[in-house]
Amino acid sequence: MKLTYLSHSCALIQTESHAILIDPFLTGNDLAPISSDDVLCDFIILTHGHEDHVGDTAAIARRTGATIISNFEIASYFERQGFATHGLGHGGGWTFPFGRVKLTIAHHSSSYPDAEGNLRYMGNPAGVILTIDGRNIYHAGDTSVFLDMELIGRMHPLELALLPIGDNFTMGIEEAAEAARLLKPRMIVPVHYNTFDLIKADPKELATMLEGTDTRVVALKPGEALEL
Repeated sequence: MKLTYLSHSCALIQTESHAILIDPFLTGNDLAPISSDDVLCDFIILTHGHEDHVGDTAAIARRTGATIISNFEIASYFERQGFATHGLGHGGGWTFPFGRVKLTIAHHSSSYPDAEGNLRYMGNPAGVILTIDGRNIYHAGDTSVFLDMELIGRMHPLELALLPIGDNFTMGIEEAAEAARLLKPRMIVPVHYNTFDLIKADPKELATMLEGTDTRVVALKPGEALEL
């Protein structure tokens, strides 16, 4: 299994037979290492409804036929446009051909502009736990740290956690370090930073704060991959 970081909160997970894309914000993202036209995937997972996470979902799903997995409201939004979708509720999970997907809580917001530019409610934001080949990967989505992360880590021992570190809209470095202590993942890939001036952050600071723990910080540059 391979995870490629595509900048911001976007990651591509590839197994022997499937490719799963998370939060594909590529167009309009100066850090994106590839164009949305170059992405191949079977499934797209969305953590919430903001434009910098929904991103190129429609274009990629239309071209590839990928199934969109998200909360009920987002799944319904895309289903009405003719896309293949699967809606989940928080705490609920479903087994797909590549593995199991479960939604967790996240402390953030979730909205998306309609044709007139008015923001529409897109359900509650989520984190996502993927269980693939017996290993658990947690994408926290956009969130602050919260105490129930301890429960997530206890119920789903984590090989990897993708945690936002950019502050302002999500956790910053200090909160991400506390999240790591609650979750106890083997590895962390920092996400949601440096895309805009408001979310500038240095992942080396997180690595320094977690020295002496059992968690390793792997700061991937956009386009770099991690073998799992």
